[in-house]
Amino acid sequence: MTVRIERDDQVVVITIDREHKLNALDYPTIDALLARLDLVDSDDGVRAVVLTGAGRRAFSAGADIPSLAGSIAGGPERAVREIVRRGQALTRRIEEFPKPVIVAVNGLAYGGGCEITEAAPLAIAAEHATFAKPEISLGFPPPFGGSQRLPRHVGRKRGLEMILTGDPIPAARAAELGLVNTVVPAGELLDAARDLAARIIRHAPTAVAACLRAVTRGVNLPIDEGLAVEAASFAATVPTDGVRTGLRRFLDRTAAADRT
Repeated sequence: MTVRIERDDQVVVITIDREHKLNALDYPTIDALLARLDLVDSDDGVRAVVLTGAGRRAFSAGADIPSLAGSIAGGPERAVREIVRRGQALTRRIEEFPKPVIVAVNGLAYGGGCEITEAAPLAIAAEHATFAKPEISLGFPPPFGGSQRLPRHVGRKRGLEMILTGDPIPAARAAELGLVNTVVPAGELLDAARDLAARIIRHAPTAVAACLRAVTRGVNLPIDEGLAVEAASFAATVPTDGVRTGLRRFLDRTAAADRT
């Protein structure tokens, strides 16, 4: 099994388990990740996902090169079908997932591993983690969405520097650029990811999903269109128990404060 899944109450940890291959993403592994995400999506008892890699050396070294080479040998149509569509389906699924996905980067995140990090709404890196876009050394641009998401995250010039040189950057630089939220010692990585998940899931699931949807759908739109997305996301929460409970809790606190 190339993907492990463990549940800790309302948080699921999904682990890419190909440590001997630096957790490289072959086709069965990508398909297994998509299947695990579908399973988590359908389980209302799961509120958040932590996605990490087995071992200490790598989160993921990216696409499995032998698989990729075979597809490229089959020509452009096969390569796009097997590499690009499959890889982009994974990163899009992570980006649009209705529950928060927190990537815990436990080592190098190269190629597809970096693209997963870009797609995830939240990411925490171990101090020894590194990030790189080495696809150019193979003669092609990032195929899992990295040519589009990275410049949107870090800016066009910074993104192009990584994409055009293929040079790795350390975790601290990734945090400066906004590629990850924070950097922690390796031994604290999963605890930090679980803590972040706990700080999110204390809030109503409908509110969390609405916030994720509003930001993901609106971030690259013109402001007026983004504000329309925000309005629709807000409206969808109005009739929910989360709003009723949140308002009641706030009003009860206010009334108690007024009595003191």
